[in-house]
Amino acid sequence: MPPANKPDSASPEMAWAELMRAGLAGDAAAYRQLLEAIAPRLRKFAVHGLSRIGNADAEDVVQEILLAIHLKRQTWMQDQPFLPWLNAIARHKLIDVMRRKGRRGEVPIEGLIEVLPDTPPEPESSHSELTKLVSRLDGKQQTVISSISLDGNSIKDTATKLGMSEGAVRVAFHRGLKKLASLYREASAT
Repeated sequence: MPPANKPDSASPEMAWAELMRAGLAGDAAAYRQLLEAIAPRLRKFAVHGLSRIGNADAEDVVQEILLAIHLKRQTWMQDQPFLPWLNAIARHKLIDVMRRKGRRGEVPIEGLIEVLPDTPPEPESSHSELTKLVSRLDGKQQTVISSISLDGNSIKDTATKLGMSEGAVRVAFHRGLKKLASLYREASAT
C-alpha cells in the first residue's frame, strides 16, 4: 500500500509534480518524499555524466543538485511540467562540477533519457497559447524557441538552419526561455 502522502499516478513525473506542489504549500513530508524519490535517478545521471572525468564523486553531485532544487524550488511554475525544470538543474550542476574539476564540456541532455521517465506530460497549455507567447519574443530568440520548442528541432538542426553556432543557439534558447518565463508570469499576474 502506498504511503498516504504519495499521489496515485501512473507517471512518476506527475507524482513528483504533485509532491512538489504539496511541498511548496508547506507539506514537509511530501517534499522529503519527493527528494527521496528523485535521488536515485539523479544518482544514475551523475554517475553517467561523471564517467567521462572519473575523478569526481557522484554522491557530491547528487547533493549539489538536491541543494539547488531546494534553493530554486520557488522558480518552478506549478502549472508547467516538472521534468524539464528538474533536468535543467541537474544538467547545470553537473556542468558546474565538471568545470571545477578542470574539465570543460557539455552534458548532453540525451543522457537523461536513460535515467528519467519517458512518459510525456499531458499538455497543460494549448499550442496556440504557446505560439502567442513565443511571438512576443524578439528576433533570434523567437526563431530559436519556435524551432526547438514548438517545431521539435534539435539544437544542431536549428543552428544549421539559422546559420548559427550551436553555442549561440543554446545562449539564445536559454535567454528566450528566461524571457518567456518573465512574460508568462506577467500574463498570469493580470
